Amino acid sequence: MGSPKARPAASGRSITTGVTTHVAVKIRLKRFGKIRSPHYRIVVADSRTKRDGRAIEEIGMYHPKNDPSVIEVNSERAQYWLSVGAQPTEAVIALFKRTGDWQKYSGDTSPSGVAPQPEKPNKTETFNAALAEVGQEPRAAASGTAKKAAAKPRSSKTAETAVEGTSEEAQQAADAGVAEAETSGS
Repeated sequence: MGSPKARPAASGRSITTGVTTHVAVKIRLKRFGKIRSPHYRIVVADSRTKRDGRAIEEIGMYHPKNDPSVIEVNSERAQYWLSVGAQPTEAVIALFKRTGDWQKYSGDTSPSGVAPQPEKPNKTETFNAALAEVGQEPRAAASGTAKKAAAKPRSSKTAETAVEGTSEEAQQAADAGVAEAETSGS
């Protein structure tokens, strides 16, 4: 094998082949999602590429807008890339500290920052408990689908055929409308 060979190029310069260059590798966030709705992937990439450019490997994901936020890291791959010298950005170090991967790598004894999120209280139960304290009963049954049902428009056929009252009242109203139309038309 020996040393790399130099060969002349068409332009007269010599090109050296077989030489590897050392590239700074970063572990950073790659942004996805719409405006004000970011989703990130934790990627290993060449430091010279764009923020959302080509990555060597994806090792995790981070969704900050979810409640609670989602942080998933492939710990085995993160440890590998840290061990071979990949430099994480400050944001990625913060995420690794939350998952405990930074403590594994650096030997730090501080606890990881991910604590289980408490469940959100049910709003209906909280409201009914507040009414019970005051001594009142709810006037109507609470329903989570009321907004959804009200938002959906009914089809035009059902809106035209739906008439309030009895069928006799509907017939009288129709006769009165026909009589009005005849008198105004003549």
